[in-house]
Amino acid sequence: MILLIQYTLIFASVLILVALGGCYSEHSGVINLGLEGIMVMGALGGALAMKFLPIAIPGILMVLISALAAAVVGVAYSSLLAVASINYKADQTIVGTALNMLGTAAATVIVKAINTAANPDDVSSAVQYIEPRKKFVTNMGPFQFNWFMLITLILLIAAWFVLYRTRFGLRLMACGEHPQAAASVGINVFKMRWSGVLISGGLGGLGGICYILAGVSEWRFEYGVAGFGFLALAVMIFGQWKPTRIALAALMFGFFRALSNTYMGFGFLAALNLPSTIYNMLPYIISLIVLALTSKNSKAPKAEGIPYDKGMR
Repeated sequence: MILLIQYTLIFASVLILVALGGCYSEHSGVINLGLEGIMVMGALGGALAMKFLPIAIPGILMVLISALAAAVVGVAYSSLLAVASINYKADQTIVGTALNMLGTAAATVIVKAINTAANPDDVSSAVQYIEPRKKFVTNMGPFQFNWFMLITLILLIAAWFVLYRTRFGLRLMACGEHPQAAASVGINVFKMRWSGVLISGGLGGLGGICYILAGVSEWRFEYGVAGFGFLALAVMIFGQWKPTRIALAALMFGFFRALSNTYMGFGFLAALNLPSTIYNMLPYIISLIVLALTSKNSKAPKAEGIPYDKGMR
């Protein structure tokens, strides 16, 4: 049971971070379907930071520098979406899909190049971080506390405060609801949309490094992130673009994802003798069911996905 709670919290942390990223972007009026690719690139930045940082540095510095590297790479990668969809008014769905495809491919090529440069016989796409990973985890009896759980909680509270209690958040949401009206009172819509996309990239990058640290000591980047970017979008929609509801939705989806790691520890589940792939499929099946039942009542930002045109009214 403790292991189930542990995995539920860490997978929920991943989903919360990435879903909050999508929330910022869509509140600004830009649909970020490229979260999957952003997660991969963020995971790459964080993994390489762990690989090359001196192992002797204090644990808190390892956590902060690796998280910062993941966020910075996520921000840089998401700028491709911002340039294409905001400045050049490209189709946001197509750009996001391209970022997903490019992310996994680029990360795989980069890691293979680094590994080959260090050892010509090593052509794998794996980055090992066995010792650094230990600094992200604190044993509290049988429960392993991952520092990303705390980081996620802080960013969740910050997201609620920023969106509903600050001028920036209210202006951001105005740009996603009626950008022309926002522009008429002096709000720079282009600037706000850029801000939303870049924040989305930073949070997506953090979600990526959190995902690969969930239970392994190395990651092969050709595996991507197993659809967690899309699952986070489902969490965001089910949570109605609101941070508190997103957190609750993420806990539910995280629970079903955690079952695939721990079902053998439950006698009644193990007795069913179902293939492990069934449990791996559960969160995605649940997401389809939930979206089918709730999509009619979704309250997405009205101007999301629509390129901003100053001449429109």
